[in-house]
Amino acid sequence: MTEAKKIEAATFANGCFWCTEAIFKRVKGVVSVMSGYTGGTTENPTYWDVAMKKTGHAESLQVEYDPKVISYETLLDIFWATHDPTSLNQQGYDAGPEYRSAIFYHTDEQKKTAEESKKKLDESGKYDKPIVTEIVPFTKFYKAEEENQNFYESGKRPDYCRVIIDPKIKKLLKEFNDEVKEEYKED
Repeated sequence: MTEAKKIEAATFANGCFWCTEAIFKRVKGVVSVMSGYTGGTTENPTYWDVAMKKTGHAESLQVEYDPKVISYETLLDIFWATHDPTSLNQQGYDAGPEYRSAIFYHTDEQKKTAEESKKKLDESGKYDKPIVTEIVPFTKFYKAEEENQNFYESGKRPDYCRVIIDPKIKKLLKEFNDEVKEEYKED
């Protein structure tokens, strides 16, 4: 009898989901990544509802992962390193509450781990400003429209991808190379 894989979920908001999806889908142990919306009050929001700041939702990712391959702590390390957690409601040129930095925890253990990770990073002196990332309970995740899934791989807006997403992927490859799936490693 084979043991069934136990897959867990992590939900992060760290700027534009086009950028962050491309990062997490390259990580070993990540089974799936879905772009969507969470943290607001509107049911079944659309991209434009969220962009018009009508919903309270953040662009976010639902990451399903195998904890036997990658830990939640390591996912958090990647989360912190691939965006600016000291920037309130903004990542680069993207501004507004839909681009806020947030961790939506699914369990008390995730909450504890996220709070400890944030405190450790804040105390490390890496940033001149305090970390503003919210750590809040997960409620409901709404999948974004199909055109917002696998955005980087789709080849849409190649200039945006080259300028905004490629540097984040390069940072992942440099700082977390051991955690990157073989097919995404550079020669």
